[in-house]
Amino acid sequence: MPSKKIKVPDFYYQEMTAAGYRQIEDQIEDLKKQRPEKIARLKAARALGDLSENTEYSTAKRDLRHLESRLRYLNKQLTYAKIITPQDTGKVGMGSTVALQYDDAETETYTLVGRQEADILQGKLAFDSPLGKAITGLSAGDSALVAAPQGEYQVKVVSVKVNQDEVD
Repeated sequence: MPSKKIKVPDFYYQEMTAAGYRQIEDQIEDLKKQRPEKIARLKAARALGDLSENTEYSTAKRDLRHLESRLRYLNKQLTYAKIITPQDTGKVGMGSTVALQYDDAETETYTLVGRQEADILQGKLAFDSPLGKAITGLSAGDSALVAAPQGEYQVKVVSVKVNQDEVD
């Protein structure tokens, strides 16, 4: 009997940049390097005797379980990853770096990235955040009204650039 292929809907995939994909791969490799040490700690703690009152065993077991859980989560992220290659169209999109000017004339620069690689302190803005949604598709000189949980505010796109290393 032939196997049946199931088509996964596009909305199920996690959009991310190639850099975000590599970042998850690096995290997986780091966790795999930690696994032998965690297993050795668990074996050593188990050898100490009575498991019901063995705090070292409980801690080592919990740590190994946490590591395995994180590995499963990250592997699932890669399985359902959809890598978006930035397009140099002059419009804000995934992977583009954009300079924004706020109402108070303050200017901030962000790179639009996937949800799992977002880190506002590093200037990485999630494409599906309120600000990310508001500026997607805009060009330099365009303005947008951002509807955020704390209230609405206006931003103006000052410039849009794409990292040439990420473009096909």
